Amino acid sequence: MKEIIIYDDVRKRFPDLRAFLILIKGVHIKSTLKDLEGFKKEVFDDVRRRYSLQELKDVAIFRAYRDFFWKIGVDPTKTRPASEALIRRILQGKQIPSINTLVDAYNLASIVSEVPLAAFDYQTLQGELRMRFAQQDEEFIGIGMKKVKLKGNEIVISDSKKVVAIYPHRDSDETKITNKTKDVLLMVCGAPGVGEDILDKARDIAVDYIRRFCGGQVV
Repeated sequence: MKEIIIYDDVRKRFPDLRAFLILIKGVHIKSTLKDLEGFKKEVFDDVRRRYSLQELKDVAIFRAYRDFFWKIGVDPTKTRPASEALIRRILQGKQIPSINTLVDAYNLASIVSEVPLAAFDYQTLQGELRMRFAQQDEEFIGIGMKKVKLKGNEIVISDSKKVVAIYPHRDSDETKITNKTKDVLLMVCGAPGVGEDILDKARDIAVDYIRRFCGGQVV
């Protein structure tokens, strides 16, 4: 597991912010898989036993991500951390969108670990990823979004050419995982107050689920 490069101005404002990258090569992604659908039901049933809508906002990890969102100018009552948003949908009796076996697998890992995760098609990336503040009017196209111009106060993940994510809640359409993806760069998204042991556990769960349903090898 490799820690992402974090620029000094981000590090100065959030000294204990961590995010980690894991490269998994040779995955085989399908639209759906019977075993995965069965596993989803087990995870969803467990969520309904473990949580309630009324108490969800008080879960320690979710509070940490919510606090971080407020500090970076994101209203977490409107744009929720991915892990909390997924669990909230299950508790509300709503469907979790099925994308493909790899995205579905790491979404399940995010639910179980309570930690937001992201993934990029490794072949669409150029150079190393780094975390920095956006430049004013920098362009970004999120998955399912139209092109937007960033304000300059967002924390983003970029490669040497482009922004690939608004951290830690929106990924780029250009680098998204598809059924043709063969190599995946997984990102474990930390927040101030979320310990490295929690991020390590999230990584292990995500790698386990991805390899179980998509194969591949960690490089």
